[in-house]
Parts: sequence; structure tokens; C-alpha cells
Amino acid sequence: MPEYPKFEVSDEQMSSFQWTAIGVCVVLNMLDGFDILVMAFTANSVKAEWDLSAAQLGVLLSAGLLGMAIGALFIAPWGDRIGRRKLVMSCVGIATIGMIGAALAQNEVQLGLMRILTGLGVGGLLSCTNVLASEYSSPRWRGLAVSLQTTGFTVGATVGGLAAVFMIDSWGWRSVFVVGAGLSLASLVVVTWRLPESVDFLIDSGAPDALDRINRIARRAGMRPLAALPVRPTELMATTRARFPALLAPALRRETLTLWLLFLIMLFTYYFVTSWSPQLLVTAGMSPSRGLTGGVLLNIGGVIGTLLFGFLSARIPVGRVLAAAMFVTVALLALFPATLSSLGIALLSGLLMGMCISGCIAGLLATAALAYPTHIRATGVGSAIGIGRTGAIASPLIVGALIDAGWTPAHLYVAAAVLVLVAAGAALSLRTSSAPEPPAVPANAVVPTTP
Repeated sequence: MPEYPKFEVSDEQMSSFQWTAIGVCVVLNMLDGFDILVMAFTANSVKAEWDLSAAQLGVLLSAGLLGMAIGALFIAPWGDRIGRRKLVMSCVGIATIGMIGAALAQNEVQLGLMRILTGLGVGGLLSCTNVLASEYSSPRWRGLAVSLQTTGFTVGATVGGLAAVFMIDSWGWRSVFVVGAGLSLASLVVVTWRLPESVDFLIDSGAPDALDRINRIARRAGMRPLAALPVRPTELMATTRARFPALLAPALRRETLTLWLLFLIMLFTYYFVTSWSPQLLVTAGMSPSRGLTGGVLLNIGGVIGTLLFGFLSARIPVGRVLAAAMFVTVALLALFPATLSSLGIALLSGLLMGMCISGCIAGLLATAALAYPTHIRATGVGSAIGIGRTGAIASPLIVGALIDAGWTPAHLYVAAAVLVLVAAGAALSLRTSSAPEPPAVPANAVVPTTP
């Protein structure tokens, strides 16, 4: 059965135009990392200024994650209706307003509301940039492109944390939000200038000017244009009116439910490991400075792991790399408590654990983009991320309750290993080739190819 034309050069190479589009998405994700974790950077200063309790501060820290979950579930699907590029610009605007409002907040309630608003923009934006990066990648380099998105978020958070220390000391905590808002506004210029609309979306939309817009993109990329657009099948037009229910239609139900389970488990595990490992290392007998070192190594391992996943997936099928990363994660989680008696081995294990868990998340993002056809791709990826974010929000609460109930670090890590083992088994059933697209490319349509 023929497929819609794809904007891909080949499995061996990609044009500079495509890499530039992916690069813009990476930059946007770096800003997202800064925007969503800025509350963690300013927490101590905010707590001191307003004399907040630990519970009140915890609500502020969770507000951004709550907004991200809502944004991924309910804003990201609009990328399938109005276009990826328009939604990216709208979400950047929402996040910018949230950052400005946070800088002007006069109490914790106002700040919390602004953090939710920022999270709404970031949640929709993350889903759409991952979809765009996937759609502008050739099959061979798609895993690397999506991995760079994940790395961008982590790098943005790390660099933002270092810069926040200087800004808070010099100008106070509000300056961090002001700088974040300024950077977000600047990114709108970059998006307008260099981020194209998804060709897959334009083909699927059937808009009167779609062919002209596609051919303008083709000329910028040095590729041959389409002679005509494919005819949209009636079953596709029916599906586009009910995108979310289509995720649970018989053809996609298994992939959708499996992806929701995988994102839920892996984001729960990621936030357990990154949020609690420094404290649990101290509980196991290490000094606070060594516990903090373990947390830093987890983040460094995350950056390495996402990049490593991308390069491996360019040579090995994404599904195999994902399954391997999950099974190695199971072993590291189960064995980590036994390494706590030796500082060097424990820190090395933490580095490897960060690599594997972040590699798993990059793999899930790449797989989610492959699991859905164009007309519901943003909806599918957004729903998976949104469901996963509920795990991220629940993780600190559940782990804290288990610690209060007397669970030891060994118990917690083994329990996490069991959860990831369940996820690894489920991952083996996932389809990791591109989802089938509706048929009907007319005979006079010219598929873009390298000149």
C-alpha cells in the first residue's frame, strides 16, 4: 500500500535545512529546561522572602510539573489541528507570559498560578518539538534527533542552574524569571525565521495553500517539489475530527496503552532516582557533599545516555536499543544498594544508572513519534508525555510516604527495578517502525528526493 510523500532525503544523509530545523527544536528544549526548573533554582530565596513552610514550597515545586502534564494532554493535540509551528509559537508565548508573571508575583499563590501557566506552555511545546524533530529527520538519524531534544532540556536546566546562582546573588531571585522571559521572547524570533511547518502536517491538512507552502520549503532545502497533493481519504477526514478517541481505536489501542504504561513507569522512576538519590545516599552513610556529587553524576550520565542512545539508534533498530537500555536499568537499580559501601563504585553506578534511564526516555520519545500517523502524531506523543508526567508528580509523594513507613534505600531501589522490569517486558511488544499512513498518492505527485 503506498504512503504519503515523506520529507526525507535518505537513510544516509540529511540536508543542512533539516539539521537547522532540528537545531531550533533543541534550543527551544534548552529554554524549556530552564523555564520549568527555574523554581528549583530560586526555591531557597523565595522561601526566605515569604517565610514559606516546606509544604508550601513543595506545592510551588510541583506546580510547573502539573502544568506540564495538563499542557501535554490538552494543548499539544492542537498541533494536529492548527499545525506544529503555530502551536510552538503559541506555547512559547504562554511560557513567556508565565515567566513575566512569576517575576511580578507578590505572594506564593500568584507565583504558583504563574508556574502552572508556564508549565502549560512547556508541556505543549515539548510534545510539538519532539514531533517536529522526528518528522524532519531521516529514518536513520531520527533516534539521534529526538535524543538531542532530551539532552537540550537537561543542558538548559544545568546551565540555567549555574547562571541562576550568579543572578540571584547579584540581582535577586526575580531576575532569573526576567532573564528566562527575555530568552523565550528572543526564541520567537528564531522560530519565525528558521522553524518551518511540518511537511507531513501540510500534506495531511489539505489546505488550499498547502502545495505552495510545501514547495517553498522544498526550494529552501534544495529538494524537488511535489507536483500535486495526495487526495485525503474519507476515513482520514473522519478520524481528524476525533483525534484523541482515535488513539484507542483497535488499530492503535495496544501501542497507545503500552506507551502510556511505559512513560508512566519510566518518568516515575526517573524522578525517584534524580530527586531522592542524593538524600538516600546520605541516609546510607555518605556525607551530604558526596550525596550531592551522586546527584550531579546522575544528571551528567543523563546527558551522556541520551546522546549515546541517539548514536546507537542510527545503527541499531530503536526497539532493540530501548529494550537493552531498560534491562540494563533493571540490573543497575537492583544492584545499586549493594554498592553504597564503596564511594567510587556507588558513584560509578549512579553515572551508569543516569545514562540508562535517560536513554530509555529518549527511546520512548522516538518510539512514540513512530507509533502514530501524521494526523494524530502530536496528540499521541502529547498524551504519552502527559500520562508520564502524572508519574513524575506522584513519584516524590509516594516515595516520601514509603520512607516515612520505614522503607530502606534497598527496598526502594529493588521496587523500582521491578517496575522497570515490567516496563521492559511491555516494551518488547511495541511496534518501532513508522506507523502506517493513509493511502492514495496520485500518479503525478513527485516525492521529494535529493537533487
